[in-house]
Amino acid sequence: MNILDEARSWIERDPDPETRAELQALVDANDLAALEERFSGTLQFGTAGLRGLLGAGPNRMNRVTVSRATAGLSAWLLSQVPDAPVRGICLGRDARPKSDIFARDVIEVAAGAGIPVFVFTEVVPTPVLAFATLRLHAAGGVMITASHNPPGYNGYKVYWENAAQIIAPNDAGIANEIERAAAKAIARLPLRDARAAGLVHEIDALRADYIAEIAGEVKATPDRAPLRIAYTALHGVAELTLRQVFLENGFDDVQSVAEQAAPDGRFPSVDFPNPEEPGAMSRVLELAREIEADLVLANDPDGDRVAAAAPRDGSFEVLSGNDIGVVLADDLLRQTHASKPLVLSTVVSSPMLGPVAASHGARWEQTLTGHKWIQNRALELENEGYTYVFGYEEALGYAPSTLVRDKDGISSALRLADLASRLKHRGETLLDARDALWRQHGVFADRQVSIRFEGPDAQSRMRRVVDRVRSNPPKRIGGIPLVRVSEPDHTVLVFDFQGGHRAMLRPSGTEPKLKYYFYTVARVDDGDLEAAKEEARSLLQRIADELIAASGC
Repeated sequence: MNILDEARSWIERDPDPETRAELQALVDANDLAALEERFSGTLQFGTAGLRGLLGAGPNRMNRVTVSRATAGLSAWLLSQVPDAPVRGICLGRDARPKSDIFARDVIEVAAGAGIPVFVFTEVVPTPVLAFATLRLHAAGGVMITASHNPPGYNGYKVYWENAAQIIAPNDAGIANEIERAAAKAIARLPLRDARAAGLVHEIDALRADYIAEIAGEVKATPDRAPLRIAYTALHGVAELTLRQVFLENGFDDVQSVAEQAAPDGRFPSVDFPNPEEPGAMSRVLELAREIEADLVLANDPDGDRVAAAAPRDGSFEVLSGNDIGVVLADDLLRQTHASKPLVLSTVVSSPMLGPVAASHGARWEQTLTGHKWIQNRALELENEGYTYVFGYEEALGYAPSTLVRDKDGISSALRLADLASRLKHRGETLLDARDALWRQHGVFADRQVSIRFEGPDAQSRMRRVVDRVRSNPPKRIGGIPLVRVSEPDHTVLVFDFQGGHRAMLRPSGTEPKLKYYFYTVARVDDGDLEAAKEEARSLLQRIADELIAASGC
């Protein structure tokens, strides 16, 4: 079929009048370029299942894509988990456009395959869905969310029976079943019939269990000072849950950015609802200055990430993802009584976690990018007698609790507040805790640079950049000789330089961005922390400028 015939065929099968109308308008206008964008490929399972722009066609998130994904997931579960028809799947959704419609499609298709669905009927943060999947011992879980992606995106995040995100061979198995589902009619049981058959179970009460148990993991101590917190949910779904967790743990002075508190998938007051992006935290930082906050916190729209800032000299400094990771790791390791404590981070996160872990006698491992690798590796090592304490990735994703086998921006925010309150009791902030670690282990400076690619050939152009640097790596950058080039998997290039400095290059698994990661380290001599900071940051700038230029971006 030519692309017009493909579009007409899709229109015949599409149950959504909006996407049918979208395609029909493009067909009537003979807009081949726009049709090519939608039919040039299919969304593939990446770092977190499926994620893409809303719209018609196999290269977009829509009802057909979601139905096929659910048919594929159901078929794979039935082939791999013998009691899947009893254990079922857990289902949650965020507040993005069509999330409620997609959730209904998941129910009807899974029920059509004979798999019960345990569903949150209201929007919930992703960590609550992950918690429920573990608590109910479900065969799997599905969260309808595009997390921190820009407006116009939606996604389909999959958890396996261990309540961690899917990895091989299950990702490939599901993908193969999705392809088979695309070639045949998909059985579905209408929602009313699925309820009548006892295949739909509402689990909204589990959100209260999550709140109570996450709050209960952190014990209020006499050395905590009252804390004033400036907070934003960035129009996401975390506000209510975070407030209740904090209130139950004794933090009752949380002041929110009012216009960003209610869930709104259009994200009207922020261009890019990712706390990592420049400007995303501008309103909460403004609020922090107005109320003279002790701590600033920002969740991403589905609540699985958290950013933080702390006051210093009349202003607020935003901590990097790695700053937060090593500070939380150090604090949690101080509190653990485990004989074989374990912390993990991803290969693109700061190597500073290594010496921090060693100072506490803990095992540290690096995994491939994503919490799916952190949690699945943690589960393996727990079977060897290790006690999981903490895992993190530099992209503001932290996992401080085994109640959730994924990153959790709400429990992590609570841990940050608890630490900040104890630091305030002795006249310090999170920045002082970070600086103390730098004095002990050296200043580890880091920077991430993201270059966005647009158009239907975005992925191929990104691959060409990576291929160019792989085939002709620079021998020296920033005046520092290159020691080795490695490739832990097919998506990331790692450049190690003399002196422990590192740079990495990786295409994003969830959006058309090429990500560069840079790390440098400088020892603190004679207690001169500022000189070490300047040395690390100056070298960081040189390495970043030269590697980006060498890659042709």
